[in-house]
Amino acid sequence: MNEASIELILPDWPVPAGVRAVSTTRSGGVSAPPFDTLNLGGHTGDDPAAVAENRRWLAEAAGMPSAPRWLNQVHGTDVLHVTEAGAPEDADAAWTDRPGRVCAVLTADCLPVILAAVDGSAVGVAHAGWRGLSAGVLESLIDEMRAAPRELVAWLGPAIGPAAFEVGPEVREAFLARDDGAEAAFQSSPAGRWLADIYMLARRRLDAAGVEAVFGGGSCTVADSRRFFSYRRDGETGRMATAIWLEP
Repeated sequence: MNEASIELILPDWPVPAGVRAVSTTRSGGVSAPPFDTLNLGGHTGDDPAAVAENRRWLAEAAGMPSAPRWLNQVHGTDVLHVTEAGAPEDADAAWTDRPGRVCAVLTADCLPVILAAVDGSAVGVAHAGWRGLSAGVLESLIDEMRAAPRELVAWLGPAIGPAAFEVGPEVREAFLARDDGAEAAFQSSPAGRWLADIYMLARRRLDAAGVEAVFGGGSCTVADSRRFFSYRRDGETGRMATAIWLEP
């Protein structure tokens, strides 16, 4: 295998030509099971050399102008302004207005969300698991990007689907505490718990924040084991990346 065999998802969304973004699948890397094959997460227990090679191949296959600025994701709402290369920092979202700087998040069921200003002045990405999403990570990213929400376009990457995302009452209550209408995103499950639609929840939060143009969504990382890593399905597994940048 080499970087030419990496399977990339290219967002289908109306943004300027200078905005570039990709989301990875699990295919095309060098990691051995259970991280097979394009594991991009360095915290999973995978061979660090394999992760480094996978990251190098991703940068080449996607035509990235620089290595991504990776984050130490903690399921919070902090946002990193990426202006230069550097070591990972604790944050769950990143944005840049500097051409050539790549923002990225890692996921394996949580929802990756990318944002771009319609004038091509700024781009950003968020790691939106239920904790961060309910706490306001998308709103924090929107606030930081220095663009009017109506001038932003969003795309929702691969995440756990509504038929697989069974949660306890505390998850439902966390969303209802800020949005009564979020009740529509939860269906009771046979186990007496709730099936949550994280795509609907994200769309509701984006809409409430003023972002009207939202694309993507509809994948299920749990159901599609050929294409996607899933922590809920497999436990020990790799991580996919969603990255965005402005062309230099």
